[in-house]
Amino acid sequence: MNAIDYWHELVQQDTGTDWCGSLAERLRARRLTFGDRLLCPFLRPFFLDPADVARVTDAAETLWQLGERIAARALEDRSLLDALALSADEIRLADVDPGYATTSTAARADAFILPDSLQFAEYNAESPAGAGYSQGLAETFDETPLMARFRQRFDARMYRPVEPLLDALVASYREWGGTASPPAMAIVDWREVPTWSEFELLRDAFVARGVPTTICDPRELRFEAGVLRANGQPIDLVYRRVLINDIVSRPDECRALVDAYARRAVCVANSLRCKIPHKKAFFAVLTDEARAGLFSARERDLIARHVPWTVLVREGRIVRRGERVDLVPYLRAHRETLVIKPNDEYGGTGVTLGWETDAAAWDRAIARALGEAPRGWVAQERIAIRREKFPVCGSAGLEVRDMLVDFAPYLFRGRLAGFLTRLSATGLANVTSGGGQVPAFVVSAVH
Repeated sequence: MNAIDYWHELVQQDTGTDWCGSLAERLRARRLTFGDRLLCPFLRPFFLDPADVARVTDAAETLWQLGERIAARALEDRSLLDALALSADEIRLADVDPGYATTSTAARADAFILPDSLQFAEYNAESPAGAGYSQGLAETFDETPLMARFRQRFDARMYRPVEPLLDALVASYREWGGTASPPAMAIVDWREVPTWSEFELLRDAFVARGVPTTICDPRELRFEAGVLRANGQPIDLVYRRVLINDIVSRPDECRALVDAYARRAVCVANSLRCKIPHKKAFFAVLTDEARAGLFSARERDLIARHVPWTVLVREGRIVRRGERVDLVPYLRAHRETLVIKPNDEYGGTGVTLGWETDAAAWDRAIARALGEAPRGWVAQERIAIRREKFPVCGSAGLEVRDMLVDFAPYLFRGRLAGFLTRLSATGLANVTSGGGQVPAFVVSAVH
């Protein structure tokens, strides 16, 4: 019996346990909530085998390296900035030297893994959420009697990404030239965001590791006499969770942060150059046949296997599989194999799945993308997705549902450190749009 079937059998055997009530109680006790909603209504982790981890590690860590390379190259080759469709404000921020070379201290590669494939959907190089949640969920399941019984037949190993995240943040501070030991850190984002509970989890974990940490809204920061202060305390290192989109659209409220960053009075991670690889058009650069010379033969092979063909939606001709084609007619003719999405949005906003859309709606999506070309929209090749059965706590009690599994490795300074695994009944898997999250465990049979 495989690991999934055995876990489900264990759940079904113990009919006297209120699995849903017990899970909800544990989640609330650990503050594992997204706003007012519990993160995980599911009664099974996602299972990986060691071979899965090996192939994901190689592909994801290489993707991080490519992101760092394109970020550095784009500052020298401005045509790359156009190819990525950065705005003038984003370019202005990217031109500010952050004082160290690493663009994305923390990144996440959203992917779908199948027995015979691994394909990335996009790359979050800016401010990936969920590491604290992922560890908390893993610890929640790890401590259950159900997991203890499961381990009688299967070895199950969890990831703890919080410590590697802290190590990466401090390493970027050292690269920046910081000497405080330990540095005083501020986690910075808007007080009203639904992930505030995760900041509290991270703060508590960082403090337990000896790094004084506070959580602060950008509006509460003060930059005076060359010192950035959060809640009245001098800050050496900012773990920036406030998005660059907000920094650009709300400049007055973020002025203290940006001024301290520009004056190199504080180390900010991720740096404000991270928008370069964060744009969804990053995959358009990777898969652009005209830019193949940027990559080694091994990297080109990895891109071909793991990165879907992506292109900025603009009028004109492109090269596709060695042939020049007119892009807009090509998009219309291949609706069933393509998705159109904004170059820089979160939570599935604006995404149109061609295979779930009729021709008229697809034409409207193309027209919108063309009409908003300066903002940037991309078309991307459809990728294979993973679906699995999960026991879920629903309104009618415990039931089994077929769920889409989005699997996203965390990369902290280029090293894989764990996973964000999200489930959805629809074609879009993210917590923001109503999906749920489960922990990932690496499992193998006990011999």
